[in-house]
Amino acid sequence: MSRIIFWLALVFLVIFAVRSKIREAQKRHQQQFREPQQPAGGGARASEKVVAEAETMLQCAHCGIFYPASESVQARGRDYCSAAHATLPAA
Repeated sequence: MSRIIFWLALVFLVIFAVRSKIREAQKRHQQQFREPQQPAGGGARASEKVVAEAETMLQCAHCGIFYPASESVQARGRDYCSAAHATLPAA
C-alpha cells in the first residue's frame, strides 16, 4: 500500500513540475513577442521617441561600410569610419 502511495505522489510531483515549466515557457514566449506598450499620452509621443533615437548613418569613403555619424572621422572633406582609413592615401 505504501508503494502505491509513493508512486502516486511521485507521478503527481512530476506532472506538477512539467506543467510549471510549460507555464514558464509560455510566459517567456508571450513576453518576448508582446508589442511594446504605448505611453499614456498617446501614440504620437512613441513615434517621436523612436525618431529621436535614430541616428544618421554615413558611408566610409575608403571601405564603403555604413557607420553612425557620431563615430565619423573627417579628413580632406570626406567622412571615414576610422582614423586609420582617414590617413590612407586616396584611391
